[in-house]
Amino acid sequence: MGAGSGDPAAVAEAARPANGESVRVDSWIWSVRLVKTRSMGATACRGGHVRVNGERVKPAYAVRVGDEVRLRHAGRERIVIVKRVIRKRVGPPVAAECFVDNSPPPPPREAVAPAGVRDRGAGRPTKRDRREMERLRGLGGPESGTDGP
Repeated sequence: MGAGSGDPAAVAEAARPANGESVRVDSWIWSVRLVKTRSMGATACRGGHVRVNGERVKPAYAVRVGDEVRLRHAGRERIVIVKRVIRKRVGPPVAAECFVDNSPPPPPREAVAPAGVRDRGAGRPTKRDRREMERLRGLGGPESGTDGP
């Protein structure tokens, strides 16, 4: 029985770094599936969206068990505590065992207003339609519709 078909703990153990090896924070957040690609993790670090124990970190920062990692990504903040350090990307059930998720719950789907959906074949919106959509979305623009004082 290989490491890929056993229980999640065995799979995570197989993905551990060798003795004395450390794991980069960009690699770790990719390994535990907080970001889709490692380069997205590195970009988030360079942009100041990743904090470890309250400090902004570079992509090469070595992550350790017990560290608090805060990641702002895709419109929400993820707050995780490192339980297990892994260097290889693993499946979602195994990845969930490598950290404790203290993130606030995501906003409910109803709170996000859907974009204006038009009937198929209705064509391009007119200026009047556009102004109506902007008014519904709460975007700026002249309220009265006149240009003078």
